[in-house]
Amino acid sequence: MDSFETLVNIFMRFPTVGKRTAMRFVYYLLRLPNAQIVELTNAIQELKNRVRVCQNCFNPFEGENNLCSICRDSSRNKNLLCIVGKETDLSSLEGTKKYNGLYFILGGTINAMRKEDTNNPKIEELKKRVAEGNFSEIIVALNPTPEGRATSMLIEREIKDLSKNAKITHLAKGLPVGGELEYADEETLESALEGRK
Repeated sequence: MDSFETLVNIFMRFPTVGKRTAMRFVYYLLRLPNAQIVELTNAIQELKNRVRVCQNCFNPFEGENNLCSICRDSSRNKNLLCIVGKETDLSSLEGTKKYNGLYFILGGTINAMRKEDTNNPKIEELKKRVAEGNFSEIIVALNPTPEGRATSMLIEREIKDLSKNAKITHLAKGLPVGGELEYADEETLESALEGRK
């Protein structure tokens, strides 16, 4: 495999990037001056060296602490926990400026058809977080897809006895079935948050 094809295949591993887009990326890189290629590779290396993951919520952040800025923020409501599938979902919900609690990033969802996938999301870490917290409400904010629904059911079953008196809620309908939180507009997310049940 030549270097062009190798790079195309690497870009195709990126979310939502198909072969045509991957090829456009490679052609774009070929036109860049060497100084910009060096700048890009240095920025990627710097990202890997400096970004760490929050020990509470698994949100990537840059800094010397073990906790991200959201988990360290004393003005956040520590009695609310919002469970999201991925980092971009957290960013989308934060963009609404309507939620002021804490988060937990699962890191994926289970495949509704294959039982062996149940260990892919951070279910054990979530159970520990719920058991150690003092939450009055736990919001399960997963995408309204078959995988998201299957994961929501698993989460509810796993944390029900650990969450003491916490109410477990889900985002209201209004998000399109099969849609993804990261692509929903702020108004839709805001009404889904406000109408949770």
